[in-house]
Amino acid sequence: MRVLGVDPGLTRCGVGVVEGVAGRPLAMHGVGVVRTPADAELGQRLVAIEQGIEQWLDEHRPEFVAVERVFSQHNVRTVMGTAQASAVAMLCAARRGIPVALHTPSEVKASVTGNGRADKAQVGAMVARLLRLDAPPKPADAADALALAICHIWRAPAQNRLQQAVAQNRLQQAAALHASKAASRQAPNHASQRAPKGRTA
Repeated sequence: MRVLGVDPGLTRCGVGVVEGVAGRPLAMHGVGVVRTPADAELGQRLVAIEQGIEQWLDEHRPEFVAVERVFSQHNVRTVMGTAQASAVAMLCAARRGIPVALHTPSEVKASVTGNGRADKAQVGAMVARLLRLDAPPKPADAADALALAICHIWRAPAQNRLQQAVAQNRLQQAAALHASKAASRQAPNHASQRAPKGRTA
């Protein structure tokens, strides 16, 4: 499984590609940052992010794209820019038919370090260890992108089993409903099947 992780941001959008399967050593195929100037017009910055992500998709051909799920209770201005960059990443993937998965920061931290409240230094150190790198990638956005990809590779089997179970349950419910409707249509209508009264002389 080859996954492109995207740590969305307007000024620095982290990107990283990891390949492997759960339970086996992972390999990094690339890591970097798509940058945009803070003084540029918003639309142009989003176009630059789109072009950057498209280049990564062209070069690495990932099977999945993992994007950080955006949420915030405080700085609305910052989270808006992050959400816009996230939407661009999802659009680029969807346009190519590549499945997109969203993971929260705590899910990523827990998957990579075992601690959902780990700091960026801990995440970077574990990413370097898991991918057998000499040092954590810089800046932290790049390391976070790799962590997203690792998280998805490790979580995907469990998510797939859950999705399959949900889909199977829905199929069973649909089949039961169909059978119930078919049975009700085939049930004899006693009122309409009464024998006609005979004529009296």
